[in-house]
Amino acid sequence: MGLFDKDRMITADRALRGRDTAIRISGQHHVNGNPMVPPLPADMQEAVFALGCFWGAERVFWKIPGVYSTAVGYAGGFTPNPTYEEVCSGSTGHTEAVRVYFDPAKVTYAALLKVFWGSHDPTQGMRQGNDRGTQYRSAIYTLSEEQGLQVEASRTEAQKRLDEAGAGIITTEIAPLADFYYAEEYHQQYLAKNPQGYCGIRGLPCLI
Repeated sequence: MGLFDKDRMITADRALRGRDTAIRISGQHHVNGNPMVPPLPADMQEAVFALGCFWGAERVFWKIPGVYSTAVGYAGGFTPNPTYEEVCSGSTGHTEAVRVYFDPAKVTYAALLKVFWGSHDPTQGMRQGNDRGTQYRSAIYTLSEEQGLQVEASRTEAQKRLDEAGAGIITTEIAPLADFYYAEEYHQQYLAKNPQGYCGIRGLPCLI
């Protein structure tokens, strides 16, 4: 496998070494002004999803009532504090992800899972729509045992619906969250800053 074979996951021993210093961001959500990084209100909970290009994926979640804040970044890989260019090269193992902070009194994790499954095609492997490469793979990274149980139940239900529709097998990666590295500031709430920008949800212009 070549270093830049983006259709296959790179192994830890071949991944880029990365850096000790994290990418610096403002920490303030461009749309609602809430913080994107801790500390946050004590009653907020966290979820991490990957469903293709994170520009459109983030907008899906920040529009949901009960979501306090969102941020885009990189998860599921090996390279510490990667840059966008490094992730896009396929040499870090990360996927483009969205960190969602939400108020469980207003929206449940189960409801967010329904949005996740309904906002992309989870059967496409190392791609999403026209976007191809390991950084576009579908993934859910859990933060507790309870989240893990809910994810497994939701995947079973989603696969049942796909089977009934004669669709494919879910390829979504499901794993406990190891690390989440914030993406560069210009990626945060990108489609609010660039309303005509590329969305990528289902490979079509984003209308939600």
